[in-house]
Amino acid sequence: MKILLSTLALALLATPVVASAQTANPVSDALRQTVQHAAKNMVAAAQEMPANKYSYRPTAKQMSFGQLMLHVTGANAFMCSSISGKPRPQMAKLTPQSPKDQLVAALKASFQYCTDSLQGVTDAQLNDKVPFFGGRQVTRGAMILSAAGDWADHYGQAATMLRLNGMLPPTARH
Repeated sequence: MKILLSTLALALLATPVVASAQTANPVSDALRQTVQHAAKNMVAAAQEMPANKYSYRPTAKQMSFGQLMLHVTGANAFMCSSISGKPRPQMAKLTPQSPKDQLVAALKASFQYCTDSLQGVTDAQLNDKVPFFGGRQVTRGAMILSAAGDWADHYGQAATMLRLNGMLPPTARH
């Protein structure tokens, strides 16, 4: 009984150390989880859309599906470079009319770049200034929020385009 109580007391004393180690970087850890979720869904949406529908656009003023995939690829390079401070990757010269397999490969590579480059980001860096769209500067924390919002917004666009073409988006299958 004494051993059991000693073990229990030791476990209770160690719990705050373990809990604090798990939450040392809650914002940047959440970003790393979010990029994994976004990559899974966006790549699945890109794979789901047939190649002959990559030119589809809901209205004349909206991006085509191919333009959207290319936009996400470029935005990933910019945002993840800005957040991480790592140089942007070299990207193949693609157009929205490039073959689907090339657009999907570039999209996958952009999310892999984000996954790799964001590994060293910590919450201690959230107030640092980083490059933003339009040549402006924002805090790293603001850019993290922008990235998460961007992924959600663009996945919503992709999901809508899939539905308008009679297909079920990846997140509707769960």
